[in-house]
Amino acid sequence: MVHKTLLIAIFLGLSHSLFAENVHVAVASNFKNTMLDITKVFEQSSGHKVLLSFGASGKFYAQIRHGAPFDIFLSADQTIPAKLEKEGFVVPDKIATYAIGRLALWSANSKLIKNNPEVLKMGSFNKLALANPKLAPYGVAAVDTLKSLQLHDKTKAKWVQGENIAQTYQFVRTGNAQIGFIAFSQIMDGNHLKTGSFWLVPREYHRPIKQDAALLSRGNTNAAAREFLRFLSSHSAQRIIESYGYATSSTK
Repeated sequence: MVHKTLLIAIFLGLSHSLFAENVHVAVASNFKNTMLDITKVFEQSSGHKVLLSFGASGKFYAQIRHGAPFDIFLSADQTIPAKLEKEGFVVPDKIATYAIGRLALWSANSKLIKNNPEVLKMGSFNKLALANPKLAPYGVAAVDTLKSLQLHDKTKAKWVQGENIAQTYQFVRTGNAQIGFIAFSQIMDGNHLKTGSFWLVPREYHRPIKQDAALLSRGNTNAAAREFLRFLSSHSAQRIIESYGYATSSTK
C-alpha cells in the first residue's frame, strides 16, 4: 500500500505542474537584479514560469502598442502605464506602484565622489552619463537634478546618453564616462556599496520616481499573471525590493 504522505506529495506535485502557467513580463532595466530575485522566489512558491524581458520603458510602450506578447509591464515610471490604460492596452484599474526609485551620481573611481555634487560643480570629469530622458524616467530625474543644481547648461556638452539605465551604468562602469546618474539599486548589494563612490541625490531635487506595474490586456485571463501581481505586493517581495535601495508602500 502506498503511504498516505507519499500520495499527498504526488498529488501536490501533479497539481503544481497541471496548473502552472507562463507569464511574460516586460521590466524596466533599473529593476533587473531585483526582479531576478523576486522571480526566483515566486517560481519556487507558485510553480509558474516567469519569462522576463528587460529594457527602456519608452521602448516597451511602443512594443506593447504594436502587439508585443507581454502579460505584465513593470515600468520605471507612472506616465507610461497610465497612457497604455487610456489607449486600451491595460486592464482597467489594474495599475499599482510597486517601487519608488532613488537616483545616485556614481563613479567607478572610489575616490572621485565625496557623497556630494562637488565634482559636477567643479566640472572635473570627462563625460557625464545619463539615461535618455525621452525614453527613461531616470533620465528625466537626472535632468531635473541638474536644473535644481543650476548645472544643466554648464554640463550639457559633456553628456553621453544611454538608451536605458542599464546602458548608462555600463558607460560609467567601463570608464567611458567618469561619472553618471544611475539607479541607486544598481550599485548596492543589500546595504553595501558594490564598488566606486557615489552621491545619493536628495528626493527634493527631482520628481518622484514612482514605478508602476500594470496588468496588460493580454494577461487578463492568465492566472499566473494575476498571481504574480499579488505576490509583488507581498511582504516577501517588498523585503527584496527594499533590500535593493527602493522604497515601497510600507516605507515611503
